Amino acid sequence: MSRPEPKPWIAQIHAYVPGKSKSASGKPLVKLSANENPLGSSPTALAALAEGHVAADYPDPDARALREAIAAVHGLDPALIVCGTGSGELLHCAVQALCGPGDEVLASRYSFSLYPLLAQKVGATPVFAEPEGYGANVDNLLAAVTDRTRVVLLDNPNNPVGTFLPPSEVARLHAGLPSDVLLVVDEAYGEYVDPAFQSDAFALAAAHENVLVSRTFSKAYGLASERVGWVTGSAHLIDLVNRLRGAFNVSVSGQKAAIAALGDQAFVAASREHNTRERARLADSIAMLGNHGISAVPSEANFLLVRFEGAVTATQALEALSDAGYAVRHLPSQGLPDALRITIGTTEAVTDVIATLRQLCGEAA
Repeated sequence: MSRPEPKPWIAQIHAYVPGKSKSASGKPLVKLSANENPLGSSPTALAALAEGHVAADYPDPDARALREAIAAVHGLDPALIVCGTGSGELLHCAVQALCGPGDEVLASRYSFSLYPLLAQKVGATPVFAEPEGYGANVDNLLAAVTDRTRVVLLDNPNNPVGTFLPPSEVARLHAGLPSDVLLVVDEAYGEYVDPAFQSDAFALAAAHENVLVSRTFSKAYGLASERVGWVTGSAHLIDLVNRLRGAFNVSVSGQKAAIAALGDQAFVAASREHNTRERARLADSIAMLGNHGISAVPSEANFLLVRFEGAVTATQALEALSDAGYAVRHLPSQGLPDALRITIGTTEAVTDVIATLRQLCGEAA
């Protein structure tokens, strides 16, 4: 009996696995597994969502008002912005536009788990350059470029490690790439970085025809449920993404909430300040457990990659944190079986995580 069969590269794909929110027994847990904003959403954005809208009407297909609002905040040309169903849709469009069977999509070894799926969906081959201290290394990325490389994906800050390449290194990476290779700078966690470094990638994209920069409203803006992201780049790249993105891809509520959130930069600043403070507190506490083989990779994102190389294993810590009521991300599928990615939560959540890890190590909480 015959049936429709997928292309061979589709059959190799494993669906994206989101962070867990329940224990093995089904008990609901506080999610420190998906890098959501522990402060929630801007009150201004929530008020916009509460206004309601005519559900029978389609949204603005071009998200014109949202693009203008983004452009005003970042000093960009709204004509060089495309909005999408999260930044993931737009990353897929970029890869789809340039890649197919026989082509290569390059990223650092420990990068966003969506990246290999983007390549595999179009029959391209994902290639990974070896990192340095778990983070992306420019020389290794450039050495991995071949005549089949079409796209280089750089999450900066990185997920799941949290490392950050300074603008000078991103510029050096771009300068070393052939002009027909696209560099995508994925800044999903860009708002958590020092504001002094937040516009450099935009300037790089404005100056060259092979740089695309992506941002999302899912992290610092606290609008993960609305699924809104955007990219900026040259007119040529924006045209390619527009050809491939979904029609009416950003909902009315998503556009309204994102516009309102852009108008509340005080909330974004408060989110960054909370994250910086609580991340440092968690990192300092983990450093005190170094004699137990526990360490954290320095991070510029809203999470820490915590490694367990002593008597206490990552699996034991995962179970202990679950018993304490928290879900974190175990990463064996990304080649990090001895690591947990722990989202920076509320002050109370960070205190509980610290106490749980200390108790697990036999230290006084």
